[in-house]
Amino acid sequence: MTKKFAELRAQMSPESRARAKVKAQKMLAEMPLNELRQARGLSQKMLAQALQVQQPSIAKMEKRTDMYLSTLRSHIEAMGGKLEVVARFPDGAVKISNFSDLDSTAPA
Repeated sequence: MTKKFAELRAQMSPESRARAKVKAQKMLAEMPLNELRQARGLSQKMLAQALQVQQPSIAKMEKRTDMYLSTLRSHIEAMGGKLEVVARFPDGAVKISNFSDLDSTAPA
């Protein structure tokens, strides 16, 4: 017999619910491109159509560990987002502004 998640959560202690919430927020704040696309409710085919490329190129891009910022920016913008480059140091974070002028219509 299956239980609804709401029932299981109701049985958790307040501390356990708080820990689960923090962990879920952390997971949502950091994810690979393919999971981000899926979380946005997009298929590879839908994203390919938005970027005017073939679906296999989306699959290939999502597996890359290194790519041009312009490629990543177009991918993020096609999902409805905005790419920002931030450098994090022990004493704070700095948004790198050089890339804000990149032409989002440049070839990927």
